Amino acid sequence: MTTTYSGPAKLILVDGACISGMASLTTNQRGGINGWGGTFRPDQITTELRSAGEGLQLELPYDRAGTVDVTGMRKLLATQLLMSLTGQGPAPF
Repeated sequence: MTTTYSGPAKLILVDGACISGMASLTTNQRGGINGWGGTFRPDQITTELRSAGEGLQLELPYDRAGTVDVTGMRKLLATQLLMSLTGQGPAPF
């Protein structure tokens, strides 16, 4: 069974900085391995965000949050960034 979430989210960086944006997440259960991940499109791009890596928090509405690692970034247009995320632990959606 696959569960999805698409909507507003906040990425909380290691230094505590909070970046708002839109997340598109899904769970994946393959061969007995439960995991989740997806993408995050931040509203603003900062130097800290560009160097984000592991152990970040992704906060969803209703005080739900999960730990994520950034596995990739790619530029969309001149002013947008799409970040690939892999979740750790139970999915917050």
